[in-house]
Amino acid sequence: MDILATLQQGKGRWLVTGCAGFIGSNLVETLLKYNQTVVGLDNFATGHQHNLHQVQQLVSEQQWQNFSFIEGDIRTFSDCQLACEGVDYVLHQAALGSVPRSINDPIATNETNISGFLNMLQAAREAKVKRFVYAASSSTYGDHPALPKVEANIGQPLSPYAVTKYVNELYADVFSRTYGFHSVGLRYFNVFGPRQDPNGAYAAVIPKWTAAMIADQDVHINGDGETSRDFCFVANAVQANLRAALSPIEKSEVFNVAVGDRTTLNQLFDALVHCLADNNVQYARAPHYGDFRAGDVRHSQADISKAQQMLGYEPQFKILDGLKQAMPWYVGQQSD
Repeated sequence: MDILATLQQGKGRWLVTGCAGFIGSNLVETLLKYNQTVVGLDNFATGHQHNLHQVQQLVSEQQWQNFSFIEGDIRTFSDCQLACEGVDYVLHQAALGSVPRSINDPIATNETNISGFLNMLQAAREAKVKRFVYAASSSTYGDHPALPKVEANIGQPLSPYAVTKYVNELYADVFSRTYGFHSVGLRYFNVFGPRQDPNGAYAAVIPKWTAAMIADQDVHINGDGETSRDFCFVANAVQANLRAALSPIEKSEVFNVAVGDRTTLNQLFDALVHCLADNNVQYARAPHYGDFRAGDVRHSQADISKAQQMLGYEPQFKILDGLKQAMPWYVGQQSD
């Protein structure tokens, strides 16, 4: 499926929840560049106004006119109903991410990720949207030991966050069986790229380490550095969302969104040092090793064959390609 050709056939109306966040703002940017009409919903709990300002700078003035913003909360059903009015496609990214955050505050994570999700699912069903696509998570695999991770085989959740993302999939499946309202869950694996927040206690590893390196501060690695992840550049996740929205499906489905590769934290550290050097930032400190982080799985790698076969998904960026794309943005942000 040629996404560009499909989008150019006509202007659709898309809702992006969590539009001021990392993945959400990248979705808004791409859709506007395809001349689509986009509604954004965000409460700025973890998103930022400056992300939307950056999107405005990257699209034409005419394209920006196709964007409308609703400051609202997915925990409030009426906000969800308002946002879904007249919408063709919902890309639901709004959530409270982070395993450690969920361990520290499981109630807030549950309210946003389960109650908020159900609000959005019901509002989208009432509005008769064509497709509901939502951010699922690789955390759903829990303690299942097999690699690579295959959609049908999951283990026991290892954190409250993982529980909430699994419940999303259960609700999506029940809505499909009960109401004939089909949706697509995308199990993201360690997505990274421009506009990912490097600040705060729950920052993801790549922006957090990169910011520390640019500031010539110590980098702290949880465990021995041999923990591995399937790092996925945000453009791959954007592609998966658009394909999921536009592909025909006959029941609710979940798909892995990743590259199908594994990178250890030690390898990531070395790659960041080299990519920064290519951007005239030298980092000579050795990493500091500490305790393993509670709720973390040791290794993670996705089998992406289901998404390839059913959605036509083909990741265009492996980790080094993505880091090269993202690094000028990271460096530019830290120097501002």
